[in-house]
Amino acid sequence: MNPTYEKYFRSDRLPHIWCPGCGNGIVLGAFARAMEELNIDKNETVVVSGIGCSSRATTYVDFNTLHTTHGRALAFATGVKLAEPRLKVFVFMGDGDASAIGGNHLIHACRRNIDITAIIINNNIYGMTGGQYSPLTPTGKKATTAPYGMIERNFDLCALVKGAGATFVARSTTYHAKQLADLIVTGAKNKGFSVIEAVSQCPVSYGRRNKMKNALEMVNWFKEHAVNVKAAEKMKAEDLDGKFLIGELHHSEAPEYTEEYDKLIARVQGGGR
Repeated sequence: MNPTYEKYFRSDRLPHIWCPGCGNGIVLGAFARAMEELNIDKNETVVVSGIGCSSRATTYVDFNTLHTTHGRALAFATGVKLAEPRLKVFVFMGDGDASAIGGNHLIHACRRNIDITAIIINNNIYGMTGGQYSPLTPTGKKATTAPYGMIERNFDLCALVKGAGATFVARSTTYHAKQLADLIVTGAKNKGFSVIEAVSQCPVSYGRRNKMKNALEMVNWFKEHAVNVKAAEKMKAEDLDGKFLIGELHHSEAPEYTEEYDKLIARVQGGGR
């Protein structure tokens, strides 16, 4: 391991238990590089996760960590941030953890604009629990619970969180690891709720069911189908058919929840209404 980033990991917990070819390690590497760029005090940082493949991240990173229940990572993170607003809070979630059982917490964290950075690893499937489809599984793709192909429409996660009120929204892939780290940095600096969707490969539960032979083939698919949002501005609509956008997709300003909550307390204690 690069000594520069080794300090961000619990070496006694390594090697990890993720499947060969899984993209979670690439996302975690991007996170470590982002932390180095941000130069954040580890003792002033909390990393929260729910349940799922991606949620094992809190086992391996050397910060204050909470490994919580399925779909409830943002609820725990909100409690941490309200109790100690000075802390930098990051949340790791998977596509099912965030957009299915945790979907209600996700949209309301966006609505509140609480100063938390959510990194949602989207591998298009429930990888750890048996390969069931998630709300982000593309239409037509197969899963254990969709053996003949998914007939439901999948969420565009970034459009969903933008519509719900997140003030920073971005997407990258495990192929674009440098960009992913840069987006985590920018999201962490945003004063409000930030969402970074990390599109990742699951060669075991997703790839083998959907005619992608290995992790390399899946990562190359990201390379061929991802289009930077700035480049997309100069492209014709037909050239973007079948592609997806990466980069910074939305950035705006809005009142931050913990600051507004502190103002409310001060007003009430001062006798105001």
